[in-house]
Amino acid sequence: MTLPLASDADPIARAFGSQGLKLNYFDWGHAEAPIVLLAHGVRDHARSWDQTARALRHDGWRVVAFDLRGHGDSDWSPDGAYLTSYQVQDLADLIDHLGAPQLSLVGHSFGGTICARYAAMFPERVRKLVVIDGMGPGPENFERWNRQGAVARSREWLARRREAAAKPPPLFRTIEEAAARLSSLHPHLAPEQAEHLARHGVRHVADGWTWKSDPLMSLYPPEDYYADTSDVWSALACPTLIFWGAKSFTLDPIADGRVGLIKDGRAVVYDDAGHWPHHERFDDFCAEVRAFL
Repeated sequence: MTLPLASDADPIARAFGSQGLKLNYFDWGHAEAPIVLLAHGVRDHARSWDQTARALRHDGWRVVAFDLRGHGDSDWSPDGAYLTSYQVQDLADLIDHLGAPQLSLVGHSFGGTICARYAAMFPERVRKLVVIDGMGPGPENFERWNRQGAVARSREWLARRREAAAKPPPLFRTIEEAAARLSSLHPHLAPEQAEHLARHGVRHVADGWTWKSDPLMSLYPPEDYYADTSDVWSALACPTLIFWGAKSFTLDPIADGRVGLIKDGRAVVYDDAGHWPHHERFDDFCAEVRAFL
């Protein structure tokens, strides 16, 4: 049984500025309460956290979920500047905007990467950290990239970026069609989850609906990944909870030693979940996070 998606307290949409962009976030209230900040992954959006946000709000937290640049209701970068370092500054600017001397961070996928890098850079600002299948590339990835070489990888990236920029965005006749597309990509999602994600993840255009996210967002240049080294994980000072689904496309962060680098880290593995364990195993995930925080 999951929490209902129907609203019992809709969040307030707010905005802040970072590096010339207007970025959107949702504030779930309890203004004086300690903050838990939620960061989504690539081609996702802040409203994907609604179930988690409601649960944490009931526990008395002030919950803030933000749309990364190029996602949701945040501005797209006019020059496709989606390097992780830009995203970390966006996160830092939001935290300063909120005026929080210390807070807890929960990030999924690329959002987990951003949160972890911020926590490593500013350990005094982060009380606790939750990373959901977001530890980035593992040693096996780096070994393969080193064999390929920087020149070949850069040429491949440039070709893929040009191809993505030239391709028309996907168009759906209905929101239900967009939800069906999500279900085909993520077969472990419940139908109501796919519908909720699609409803908040598309915008209306002349001939139907299209995704809100910038297609250039997921095309990282080779140089970007090299900040995601063991230094990040060994620098974390706060208690850290890692989630990983054994059916995910990502590498096992326990087997390859990355989780072991975290001084105060613990991992939860779901054998029957993929890249979105916070949706696929929501009740179990939510119980773990509420207890941890």
